[in-house]
Amino acid sequence: MTLKTVPLKKPEDVNVILGHTHFIKSVEDLYEAIVQTAPAMQFGIAFSEASGPALVRYVGNNEELIEMARANVLELAAGHTFLITLRNGFPINVLNAIKMVPEVCRIFCATANPVEVVVGETSQGRAILGVVDGVSPKGIESEQDIADRKDLLRTIGYKL
Repeated sequence: MTLKTVPLKKPEDVNVILGHTHFIKSVEDLYEAIVQTAPAMQFGIAFSEASGPALVRYVGNNEELIEMARANVLELAAGHTFLITLRNGFPINVLNAIKMVPEVCRIFCATANPVEVVVGETSQGRAILGVVDGVSPKGIESEQDIADRKDLLRTIGYKL
């Protein structure tokens, strides 16, 4: 097996949800989960089919985000992988709905951070082994950092 990392290519203002699913109807079910939960969110979805024609299936409501998802999934080339690219919302707004899609097996990450995907390649194909989500910790938060964290969560409406 060969190991490699594949960085996801995206601008800083785009959040991603990377996961594993098992069925061709996943793109439609993921689409429905997002629009029913966060109708104003802009997004693109791509899914790497792992049998039959083995195509990258896609859907979304924003052409730039659809193309970003398609290009990244094609670069990953790992079977039954899906990538959702998001704007005008955060993964937390749709993550539970996505997890509830019956064919979703696993979520690797949901983030706006830079992501490197650890991929294993065999003679059969590729698989995602894990992700590097963001950077390593630089220390322990101070009392001021705690106050700043609490203020941020209240400013953006996630805590009262």
